[in-house]
Formats: sequence, structure tokens, C-alpha cells
Amino acid sequence: MRRSDEAVDGHTRRAFAKYGGTVALGGLLAGCAGGGAESDPSGSDGGDESYAASISPTGEVTFESPPETVFTRLTHHAGMAFALGRSDGLTAMHAPDYYDGLWNQFVERLPGVSLDWSGLYSSWQPDKEKLYELDSDVHLADPAWITRQDAWSREDVDEIAERVSPWFGNSLSDRHQEPTGEWADGYQYYGLWEQFEIVAEAFRERERYEALAAVREELLATIDDGLPPESERPTAIMVAAADIEQIYAYTLSNPGFLTSHTRPLGPRDAFGGSVESGTVVDFETILEADPDVILYLGGFEPGTDMAGRRAAFEEDPVGSEVTAVKNDRIHPQGARYQGPILNLFQLEMTAKQLYPDAFGAWPRYEEGPYPEIPEGERLFDRQRVADAINGEL
Repeated sequence: MRRSDEAVDGHTRRAFAKYGGTVALGGLLAGCAGGGAESDPSGSDGGDESYAASISPTGEVTFESPPETVFTRLTHHAGMAFALGRSDGLTAMHAPDYYDGLWNQFVERLPGVSLDWSGLYSSWQPDKEKLYELDSDVHLADPAWITRQDAWSREDVDEIAERVSPWFGNSLSDRHQEPTGEWADGYQYYGLWEQFEIVAEAFRERERYEALAAVREELLATIDDGLPPESERPTAIMVAAADIEQIYAYTLSNPGFLTSHTRPLGPRDAFGGSVESGTVVDFETILEADPDVILYLGGFEPGTDMAGRRAAFEEDPVGSEVTAVKNDRIHPQGARYQGPILNLFQLEMTAKQLYPDAFGAWPRYEEGPYPEIPEGERLFDRQRVADAINGEL
């Protein structure tokens, strides 16, 4: 539905969105009339009747039909759309070419599943007029984060909700960031899979969600059964560095969905809580912490030279003394802003990296897609995940 299709009173048929209990500009229903999700048994009712879903901070949104085209800003939302079979409907995301390369390293291991995010609109600092042009059925993004940018006001957010389509996303749950201004009252934090369930309701994809949630529950049960006592767990740190001269450290167990793949595994923080996420550290600081394991964010990105990253530690007189370096336990990670599918892979991967005796050894990775783990050593069923994504339930 283009801007020229707007009703005489200036309202579209798309958005009936409540922000913090107030109706945004009197918009109507979300989703263009006559549109709908693909006909499959994954939860859609065919779009014959409107339905409501609610998420903080937007509030309740009434949808006329399940959204097909989806604007996203951060990759946890793009990953949710992918998991619900809407990857081809994405109209925007942050750094699409980078994350297309990274995500496909994992998608490679899902039979019959494909993903192509290359060339999408890069939405880190979205332009309002571009959102009109994209004309997405839903903006799977957090308006409380969007309005942190100087170019966006609350009025701009409400205008897009009325004239294009509603906002339906939550991002400040990443590390329980404090919302600002008018968003601060009643802002709710969600776990990654809690929010995924809410998004699935908005897309009428309850069955897809339940199929994937069952895989996750079994994976978490396997992890719980195999975890050693806390006193026997390794110390670990998570780092990222495009340039080894500037290393950023990230926490492993603080609240928020950024740690949804490390917190359930309960490693001991080698920094002892003294280093906040995003702090720049050097080899001396890392040696002082002396972790048993170093988790290297972005290690799966196709342009990352993991062999070179390890060599930078090994060839440095200080870095080479770190226990993780001596024992060849510098391991790659994917991304913190993970959707549910990447979360499954990263739970399996990190379990093996931290506890090889309990969950099987992690192969030494240098390049290419996620390693082909022997079937008997996998912690979740790839085919079940692929079937859910493809709607074969």
C-alpha cells in the first residue's frame, strides 16, 4: 500500500497502536487489507479477522492480517523474522551485507534453509522518508531506541505508525538499558525467547514458535544436566577487536538478551565483575585476569582471520602468557544481537567451548561455516529447526 492509497482523512488502514496507553494519532488497522501470511499450518488464520498483540513499549497493536514485509533495525529482530519464515520479507536491517555473511555461516548447517539479506536498506540511522518508501507492513523495531537519535522525535514515530505501519519491537532489553523521557514509564524487559513468543503472536506463527521453543527447552535441559559444579567451571572472558590494538571486553552473565547464550552456561567471569561491557582492555589487563577461555566475538564473520587473531596473542610477550592462549582455547563467537536460531547454535557452540568433557570437543575453527559436528555429538536437531523455519510442522 503506497502513500497515494491513503484514505481521505490522511489515515492508512494499517496501524492501531497504543503507546503507553494512549492511541497514536488515531490510526486504524495494521497490515494492508487483502494481504496475509502464506497459507500454511504455522498459525495464520488466513487474515479473515483482525487480532491484537501487545509489546512494551508500543502497547497493544491490532493487525488486520499477518505482516509480510518487515522493517528491522537490529539483528535480534531480523533473526526473529527469519525464524518465523519471513526472511524474504525483510526490507531493512543494520549492516545487511555484514550480517548476511555472518548468519549464513550458521544457516549452512540447516538443510533446505536459505537466507539472503545482502543489499537491503541499512537502517542503523533510518531516514523517515525512506520508511515511507519501504512501506513495510510492520516496523519490528523499538521506538524508544529510534527516538534516541537526534533525527527522530516522538511525533515522527507516531507519524510512521499512523501513515505506514506500527512499531512492534523491544531493544532496550539487550542489557536492561534505562529508557529515556516519555518511554521510561512502565518499560518492560524481555528475555530473547519471551520477546520471540510475542513477535510470533503478532505474525500468527504460534506453531513455528512452539516447535523452536521445544528444541531450545531440550537443549537447555541437556546443558543443565551436564554442567559441572560452579567451583569446577572455567574462567572466561568475551572480547571483540577489529584491530587487535583495541580490544573490547564484554560481560558474560549480566541481565539482558545479549548474554542469552553464555548466562545459561554459568562460566566464571575472569574479570570478577570489574570490567563493564564495551571497556577497552589490553594484554596486560587480560593477563591479570588470566582466563581459561577467551570467546572472540565476530570470529565467524567471513572477513575475520581467526588464525591471525590467535597469532597476535601467541606472538605477544604478554598475551602469550595468558592461560587460554597457552592451552589453545581462543574460540570464535557469532553475535550478541542474536535471534532464536543463532541462539541455538551459540548455546551449543559455547557449551562445547567451555565444557568439552561434558558436551564434546569443539573443533579448532579458523574459517568457513559453522563446523559440521558429528550427528551423535550435536546438542540440537538441525532438521527440526529447518522444518520449523520452512513451516513444515
